[in-house]
Amino acid sequence: VIVDAAAGSVLDSWDQIQTAPAVGSGRSLFDGTVSVNTITDSAGFRLTDSTRGNASTLDMMNRGFGKGRPLTDADNAWGDGSTGNRQTVAVDAHYGGATTWDYYSEVFGRNGIANDGVGANSRVHFKRNYANAFWDDGCFCMTYGDGNSNILPLVSLDVAGHEMSHGVTSKTAGLIYSGESGGLNEATSDIFGSMVEFYADNPNDPGDYLIGEKLFANGNSFIRSMIKPSVDGGSADCWYPNVKNLDVHYSSGVANHFYYLLAEGTTGGNPSPTCTASDTRVATGTGTLVGIGRDKAQQIWYRALTVYMTSSSNFASARAATVQAADDLYGAGSPESIAVGAAWTAVNRP
Repeated sequence: VIVDAAAGSVLDSWDQIQTAPAVGSGRSLFDGTVSVNTITDSAGFRLTDSTRGNASTLDMMNRGFGKGRPLTDADNAWGDGSTGNRQTVAVDAHYGGATTWDYYSEVFGRNGIANDGVGANSRVHFKRNYANAFWDDGCFCMTYGDGNSNILPLVSLDVAGHEMSHGVTSKTAGLIYSGESGGLNEATSDIFGSMVEFYADNPNDPGDYLIGEKLFANGNSFIRSMIKPSVDGGSADCWYPNVKNLDVHYSSGVANHFYYLLAEGTTGGNPSPTCTASDTRVATGTGTLVGIGRDKAQQIWYRALTVYMTSSSNFASARAATVQAADDLYGAGSPESIAVGAAWTAVNRP
């Protein structure tokens, strides 16, 4: 409203709404009470993060189609920590997306999943009894199911990091999702999903090398282990010629095991056996390796992925790519480069 100061008359007036960033509080299912970036609009507050490429979290209303409905709130206090409140899992998804963005930004200098500053949307409450989560290049978005009687909603931090890392792989090496390249694709998401969890340093979900350990109602299960992948009954600890014929979620065990040995060694965290010449799915060796630490291991894998791997990379070329990445970062013949070669040898990929 514009008022004439002398006469007191109204000269002009109009309605105009501008969005502005805000910081709300969310009570999540897995991560405790966390901050969530929102914007203000005519409906109050909306789960859109203008500081991270306008990434929004949307409610699919238990449908398997459509873009989803924006989530709004009157007081910017979201969820109550239970699945009975539809906002709760949206808090986890929004927090997971923001944490994954920050991980790639702070650790690798990457500006969003596609490195273009554009945020990736997250869609929650997808279908009914849907015990899965997935990344879709088509919508450049994450989608989370609510789980079923045995599996909780799939919005845990490592799942968010895992699935969104498929987008990073798509925009870099473009690893084909079959054979050994498919195993590398899945392993890349497991590696970075775990590293996102460590990066978050959230006491409600401490970092580890288990994927999806928060999702099971009994609290004693997980989807995959990077320490000894074969414990799930299907994944391979070791490379062997027919590993390419496994489902990519199982052949990923070779690179997952390599990464754990590189970062933590055989006894740096939990005991992790090496592979003998005759081992295939299950490692039985007693070799000893000393890890170089997560900070260096993740830098090596990221550089190998974004500079040297291609769509058809297999485990042999992944070995060459990671050795070259270690040479670039720490010097040819450096202890880090030698450790990379030793870790691949320890999973039978000479």
